[in-house]
Amino acid sequence: MNKLKNKTIVISGASRGIGLTMALRFAKDGANIAILAKTTEPNPKLPGTIYSAAEEIKAAGGQALPLVCDIRNEDQIAEAVQKTVATFGGIDILINNASAISLTTTVATPMKRYDLMHQINTRGTFACSQACIPHLMKASNPHILNNSPPLNMNPKWFKNHVAYTMAKYGMSMCVLGMAEELREDGIAVNALWPRTAIATSAIKMLGGDEMMAASRKPEIMADAAYAILTRNSRECTGNFFLDEEVLRQEGITDLTPYAIDPNAVLAPDFFLD
Repeated sequence: MNKLKNKTIVISGASRGIGLTMALRFAKDGANIAILAKTTEPNPKLPGTIYSAAEEIKAAGGQALPLVCDIRNEDQIAEAVQKTVATFGGIDILINNASAISLTTTVATPMKRYDLMHQINTRGTFACSQACIPHLMKASNPHILNNSPPLNMNPKWFKNHVAYTMAKYGMSMCVLGMAEELREDGIAVNALWPRTAIATSAIKMLGGDEMMAASRKPEIMADAAYAILTRNSRECTGNFFLDEEVLRQEGITDLTPYAIDPNAVLAPDFFLD
């Protein structure tokens, strides 16, 4: 059953990694995907552009609209949203996936890097949500899903990278507040976070092949997102979901197919005690 057929889904940062894998999962249903990302030229360290992503989405069975958009700029977001609505007739789902990371201490974090993380993670999530909400109001089962962690106030998660933690928690605070704000309008707002490290080019840059082997494939996040986004938006909001918990709720108990190396000890993700 193609539950997302003809649904229009806006995904920030979908030119690679988790965002692209989610887009490909939704494309199997025949969804319309608007890709909001900056990458138009291939980067030797980070493969994928909005155009290569669009081709992959079309090949998987979906419609794709690649939109060059720096989510630090609200005018570019507004233009991207306008083009999405003009092309597909509305917006059903927003996935705030774009993120910047710097695992640096206070003294070792240049203010330019601090600003980048807060502008993309917290401000970008707020701005994309703000721009999409008027269109989500008109959708039959509207969802906002943020790729952000549960709000865990254990000081150890702030100790070594306070700037990054604040920026990611800003995304989660958007979930906390907007879920209540939009509850009566029937717009679901939830967070999804992986229990383990996820094998993306960003993880490879951070931890090399050893970290990749201790990670799960991004498909686990895509399958979990699909499960959330096909639930009734009026009955599923304000949650901080973990990928494997969502899949268990769906009756999927064997998660070994998601492992890069089934024999490796999986590395737990940040912010989870």
